[in-house]
Amino acid sequence: MNAVRSFCGRHRFALFLGRRLLLGALTLFAVSVLVFAATQALPGDPATAILGRTATPERIAALRAQLHLDDPLLSQYWQWVSGLLHGDLGISAASQEPVSSLLGQRVQNSLALLLAAGGVALPLSLLLGIVTAVRRDRLVDHVISSVTLALAALPDFVVGIVLVLLLSTSALHLFPPVSLVDPTSSVWHHPSILFLPALTLVLAVVPYVSRILRGSMIEVLESEYIQMARLKGLPERRVILRHAIPNAVGPAIQVSALQLVWLTGGVVVVEYLFQYRGIGMLLVEAVGDRDLPVIQAVTLLAAAVYVLLNIVAEIGIIATTPQLRTRFAGRADVAPPAATAAATEELAWQS
Repeated sequence: MNAVRSFCGRHRFALFLGRRLLLGALTLFAVSVLVFAATQALPGDPATAILGRTATPERIAALRAQLHLDDPLLSQYWQWVSGLLHGDLGISAASQEPVSSLLGQRVQNSLALLLAAGGVALPLSLLLGIVTAVRRDRLVDHVISSVTLALAALPDFVVGIVLVLLLSTSALHLFPPVSLVDPTSSVWHHPSILFLPALTLVLAVVPYVSRILRGSMIEVLESEYIQMARLKGLPERRVILRHAIPNAVGPAIQVSALQLVWLTGGVVVVEYLFQYRGIGMLLVEAVGDRDLPVIQAVTLLAAAVYVLLNIVAEIGIIATTPQLRTRFAGRADVAPPAATAAATEELAWQS
């Protein structure tokens, strides 16, 4: 019987994952259509933007023919999509280099920035959310909640400018205000240039995730099985660590994933502010040059990351939510939620 339930659970999860992947593929197809239509609707002529207004009509016509700009839109879209399916992102209209080569180092730089920001923001958010929930309505809660609320109200570029004024002026010149990276070297060789952009992203993410976790933790701490555990005399630390936190992190995981998705878009502003050579800065440069292949590739890459992180977030929520785990295991009607079972087990042991 257990083997049958295990098979049904795996089958149900495989169907869920297949549906999510199919929906993700359809989303990327819709995004590709919108991105292509949006880039075609940009004002001005890409060939003129690349060659400049002093270019002769013959050179402009030759470049338009080289970029297939005179072909029907449907044909241009099919050439672009078929190239993507074969791993060909096209040739940059501005630099005449393969788009994949342009993306290579820029993606690494942006990943380094996102890893540095996410690696600090997520643990810090969890810590602040738990502390403010456990110390609810006390001084620590009021101070942290006020600071996070103020940070949440500030745009990320304002936070970045304030950090530059505080940490990069002549009075307190600790970090460079501009994160110029040598194209031939990795940003990890110059960690100081990561500090201000990463701190800006951290301060933009922490308020949302910490407040969501605070609300989720308060709801769990007021639940019946937590109250029962306290009445039975379980140590408060064990109640929080073993029963409250595992049941409160589910919503925080989803919000964390959405914030990581936001980071992939938010880096555009932060990278431009600090002149950091990542994909955000590449997108800004490409828009200025009317470099359509680069714009399309970067935008579609961001959409793919968004879809992937959402799927990962849903899997994370299933893995951390006892009710969902039991539902996928096919035991929703016969087994209590894991946290309740664990609490009952421990209470029996304590008695």
